[in-house]
Amino acid sequence: MGVTIFEHAPGHLLRPFVEFPHHLYRDDPVWIPPLRLEVTQRLTPGKNPFFDHAEVALFTARRDGQVVGRISAQIDHEHLRRHRDGTGFFGFFDTVNDAEVATTLLRHAGTWLERRGMRAMRGPLSLSINEEVGVLVDGFDTPPSMMMPHHRPYQGALIQHAGLHPARDLLAWWYRVAPPNPRSARARQTIERLPDVHFRSIDMSRYRHEIGTALDIFNDAWHQNWGFVPPTEAEAEKLASDLRFVLDPVLSFFVEAQGRAIAMVICLPNINEVIRDFNGRLTPVTLFKLWWRLKVQKPRTARVMMLGIREDVRRHRDYAPLSTALYAEITRRGVDLGYQWAELSWTLEDNRPINIGIEKMGARLYKRYRLYERKLGTP
Repeated sequence: MGVTIFEHAPGHLLRPFVEFPHHLYRDDPVWIPPLRLEVTQRLTPGKNPFFDHAEVALFTARRDGQVVGRISAQIDHEHLRRHRDGTGFFGFFDTVNDAEVATTLLRHAGTWLERRGMRAMRGPLSLSINEEVGVLVDGFDTPPSMMMPHHRPYQGALIQHAGLHPARDLLAWWYRVAPPNPRSARARQTIERLPDVHFRSIDMSRYRHEIGTALDIFNDAWHQNWGFVPPTEAEAEKLASDLRFVLDPVLSFFVEAQGRAIAMVICLPNINEVIRDFNGRLTPVTLFKLWWRLKVQKPRTARVMMLGIREDVRRHRDYAPLSTALYAEITRRGVDLGYQWAELSWTLEDNRPINIGIEKMGARLYKRYRLYERKLGTP
């Protein structure tokens, strides 16, 4: 039989859409089941402020009554306001290894976007550039870190078979947590010797203000990056709320100069290490395990999720070693807390200064994610 497409309104009858990956990847030894509640809330207006500035459609593909794939299509009006490129997006793209299924879903998402005036389609973004991004194309033998996607090796090839072409690669870096090398330690000492400069941990007594400052630095540092869309105020508020339980204030810190925060690092314990055996379910038992493993037992892996230096500071000669100093500081803190390894993700493939700096820190490229795109209105 052929492939039939079903549409699911965001926030309604989402179970087939949310459950499908749990069937698709159940035999994959490195896949970590996402929490069903978290995914459902991300797909529900009123729970995810992305819907305040976006239009979203959700589709599943079925054959012989069985779900064999899923996809979202979305128009992010914040992206359009900033980039004015007529680009819509697809996301949550998971399918069986079947070209007909993948092509049918991508064609359906493209038609939905085209009917709403979009001139191009790019993805996967699930749902935005600030959430899960890209298709895994290299690094299938290790588990995904928190808030990073996982796919089977065939998925990228199916997207290209459907007529999309690579747009950008995103890189994830692995490094062993060990005392900073001499070069990094010297960079940190150089920064600390500057007048009125010091490192300080996030102050949890004014947590929301601190996360707001971190996002302000992030937006300033990243605003020229390809595809960047700053979080809205509501999205920033939601992010602060989501991270509060996970965040370790020792792992996340600012660099201040004369009382002004000029750089920051947000490094989070890797919650995927903690929830791996939950099968995506939160129950009283798993909630206790979550608390115990995060707060008492402590994870041994982490993800450096945000790292930024204000643009005007990057142009200042005295602060040239600051980027290296940030890596040295987070490594030193990780050693003190007993972490074994960390992921730094993601960086753009063509951001050579950042990538070279990361390599000099001793990190190695261990995963690669790819975004694809195609023009709409063409065969």
